Amino acid sequence: MNKAEVSPRPIAASLPESFQTVPIPGRGAGFWRKMGAFAGPGYLVAVGYMDPGNWATDLAGGSAFGYTLLSVILLSNIMAMVLQALSAKLGIVTGLDLAQACRAHYSPPVRIALWLLCELAIIACDLAEVLGTAIALQLLFGIPLVWGVILTALDVLIILLLQQRGFRWLEAFVIALLIIIGGCFAVELALAQPSIAAIAGGLVPRPEIVSNPAMLYIAIGIIGATVMPHNLYLHSSIVQTRRFDQNPEGKREAIRFATLDSSIALSLALFINAAILILAAATFHQAGRTEVAEIQDAYHLLTPMLGLGMASTLFAVALLASGQNSTITATLAGQIVMEGFLNIRLPAWLRRLVTRVLAIIPAVAVAAAYGEAGTAKLLVLSQVVLSFQLPFAVVPLVKFTSDRGKMGEFVNSTLLKVAAWVISTVIIALNLKLLADVSGLFG
Repeated sequence: MNKAEVSPRPIAASLPESFQTVPIPGRGAGFWRKMGAFAGPGYLVAVGYMDPGNWATDLAGGSAFGYTLLSVILLSNIMAMVLQALSAKLGIVTGLDLAQACRAHYSPPVRIALWLLCELAIIACDLAEVLGTAIALQLLFGIPLVWGVILTALDVLIILLLQQRGFRWLEAFVIALLIIIGGCFAVELALAQPSIAAIAGGLVPRPEIVSNPAMLYIAIGIIGATVMPHNLYLHSSIVQTRRFDQNPEGKREAIRFATLDSSIALSLALFINAAILILAAATFHQAGRTEVAEIQDAYHLLTPMLGLGMASTLFAVALLASGQNSTITATLAGQIVMEGFLNIRLPAWLRRLVTRVLAIIPAVAVAAAYGEAGTAKLLVLSQVVLSFQLPFAVVPLVKFTSDRGKMGEFVNSTLLKVAAWVISTVIIALNLKLLADVSGLFG
């Protein structure tokens, strides 16, 4: 691989229409005022950690294996916090998003390969999100799946409208939907009354997660659904919407607040993911319904099993909010990846329309061919595809942020380097283990 030193300034700003549009208070401002100014990008990133693909893997894991895979959700979230902190630091220090850094660092064949892999991951992610939104529209309003998929194209208009009013409007819209999702699941958990002792036991990792191929398949899906490769590209770009001081002190402050922002937001994602699995374990697994993996099945069973008419409706409302949120952030990530790797500059509406069409075409085909049957398997498979792409995003990120020539005084500490490489190794090792077992699982 041919190397070129990463430039301290991008050729063109990442997300140029939003670059440095959010002012940061000066030195005299208090902690909470500054925290409020920096807060936002972390929540856009957190959206990807609770998308409909997570719902499929969490439902399947909770109904089939009870609380056992809670430990996988917890460990995945910790890994996500570390990797997103590195992603934010890369964007703040170098002024490059991860895609731009890869284009500057690697030879053309390598960066084209990385771009294609990332596009495949975004399509897999979008497939889950588009299908999840379409399923929610069907459950709530009776709209056929195919038409529901087509309607998701309208989120392009939502993004354009909100960004024209300012990036903070887009962040506020996303956060409002996150509040709806969290509220819906808080009510669901209160109805399900899960065992606190069982939840605590599920947070402890068990060897059978690796030794059982069926359990490992779901576990890899959870990792793929939790640590999202396109979020690493997204975060390194959207932290640059803040107009912080470009001196070492300003960058250090920006890194501190951006890390705090993403860690708090990912804690909310941890609650949502754990809540879905706990709900499935307490409601379905406990009743012996270990086969519940379809979102539609969960919707129809929740009301009779929890004894409240609104239980299913709350579930579908949260799914709709989750799908809408996730398609917005995935579309932004698609723009960042295309511009960063290929340096292609297109009108905003065209960039987002291309990104959305790449997801809608396969989703329409799936909806037309399979209808309601088999959507859970497709959703879980999409998350496994994401997990396979992770090393190709994680390894460059860790490599760049561990290079003193690129990061200067902000280079990763020895402890952080070790932690980051351990995370990368775990992800790669689990993927290799899955490859060895997946043929037996489907044989």
